[in-house]
Amino acid sequence: MNSDLTAVRKIKADLVFPVTSPPIPQGVVSVDRSGRIIAIDQATSHDPKTLESYRGVLIPGFINTHCHLELSHMKGVAPTGTGLLSFIRTVVSQRAADSAQILDAIHAAEQEMIQAGIVAVGDIANRTDTIPQKEKENLRYYTFAECFDFLRDDLAEKALQDYGPAYDQLKVRKGGEKSLVPHAPYSVSPSLFRLLKERMHGKQRTISIHNQETADENLLFLDGSGQIPSFYADIGYTIHPDTPLGKSAIHYAMQHMDPAHRTLFVHNTQTARSDIRAAHAWSDQVYWATCPNANLYIENRLPDYKAFMEENARMTIGTDSLTSNWQLSILEEMKTIQRLNSWIPFSTLLVWATINGADALGFSDRLGSLEKGKAPGLVLLDLDPDQLLLHPHTTARLLVAHH
Repeated sequence: MNSDLTAVRKIKADLVFPVTSPPIPQGVVSVDRSGRIIAIDQATSHDPKTLESYRGVLIPGFINTHCHLELSHMKGVAPTGTGLLSFIRTVVSQRAADSAQILDAIHAAEQEMIQAGIVAVGDIANRTDTIPQKEKENLRYYTFAECFDFLRDDLAEKALQDYGPAYDQLKVRKGGEKSLVPHAPYSVSPSLFRLLKERMHGKQRTISIHNQETADENLLFLDGSGQIPSFYADIGYTIHPDTPLGKSAIHYAMQHMDPAHRTLFVHNTQTARSDIRAAHAWSDQVYWATCPNANLYIENRLPDYKAFMEENARMTIGTDSLTSNWQLSILEEMKTIQRLNSWIPFSTLLVWATINGADALGFSDRLGSLEKGKAPGLVLLDLDPDQLLLHPHTTARLLVAHH
């Protein structure tokens, strides 16, 4: 690398992958001092002495569409493979910790994401713990202040009071965003859905909701069976007798949500092809976040990726939290998907990991693809450009941070 570079950095790689346009062999991405892309072309257009040259594949920074940064202090606390309801019990019973410990873990987790090439995060917040870190603006955040009332209409107002501060107290600048959102179909009453919809009425936002993460969730809405009623009874709540719809859980959610917003359904391990079609008929602003390592950690199950792809679903990738994952890395999520579904090409996974996530969060004005005028961050993958196969040892190196 030439140390006598001007303010413009010209970064060359074996293959430049813009995502929204064809890959460029021996490509060059030129960025200004702020990281904004000013040109994308081939090495033959440049004096080799002006180039920073790297082996591998150059891509935009990753978009992590689903994380729980505030749970970072619970890494390793929950055992693997216990199922969702047991996992939730662990989180609820062992979440308490010293404030300094929580803040230190949040800081460390954010640094881990930055080092892994992540430039933006869709982050779930029930509390205000992550606000000081987010206001440093090291990453671009879309904060989903999440509410739940155990399907109890009489607790809806209290839920908004309890979880509203995570929304109200967060000041968003430099393109960050925030929404008040429902936790999951099995934990939000019609009254709370209505209150959230009223609060979010107006400009288009992204609304995130955990969806069909366990078979019990669908059973609850199909016929009232499964383990969720007894789960609630154990903590002193009785589910309303008219909960069953005779349809899967996602239909209950759609019944109460606003199709005009971008809707990010998260996890979807129990989502059937008919559910995907119903959601696409309900709104043309639907996105689907997959968090494969967390799904394996909690329930040893992955979504039916073939059904999603055949239905032209806009997939995105998330990490979930360190409570349900071994690390916070979109590259590691891509490796897991490709290891267990090797028929899905790298180019498809990259779309999920970048531009689809940016679109889902409303961040594609600057992030998600290598295009002139954007400042998406630049990440180098040590991949063979002729094979584009992810291996366990494949690494991501952040060359240019987003701004």
